[in-house]
Amino acid sequence: MALSLNKIMLIGNLGNDAETRFTTSNLSVTSFSLATTNSYKGKDGNWVNETTWHNVISFNLSDYFKDALKKGKKFYVEGRLTKRDYTDKEGIKRYMTEVISERIIPLEGKESFENGGSRDVSASQNGPETDLPVDENDDLPF
Repeated sequence: MALSLNKIMLIGNLGNDAETRFTTSNLSVTSFSLATTNSYKGKDGNWVNETTWHNVISFNLSDYFKDALKKGKKFYVEGRLTKRDYTDKEGIKRYMTEVISERIIPLEGKESFENGGSRDVSASQNGPETDLPVDENDDLPF
């Protein structure tokens, strides 16, 4: 058996309010984008900020998170990377890399200190290991 590790840890700000949808099997799927910024000195000696956007997917989140995951808020997100593909409306095959969250921690505001501040997404809520069931009538992948 080969050993492997698929773990990602991010601290960043939400780029949009979280959006929750339900699959045809009534699985709650919450998605949001998280921006992380890397700063480094350029060749000219000035600081350069480089922002990377991450698509985050969470399964069966509590209402607490649906209310707390708002644009601009800072969160710690821990999870695993996954890749998938789908065909868009124009018939073009698209590829996505996403973070499947396993732990979400608010890092600012009163939410970060209420109830210990940390929320684990249990293993039973990590969602399917393979393709996500998507309502065929949806024009978005989630």
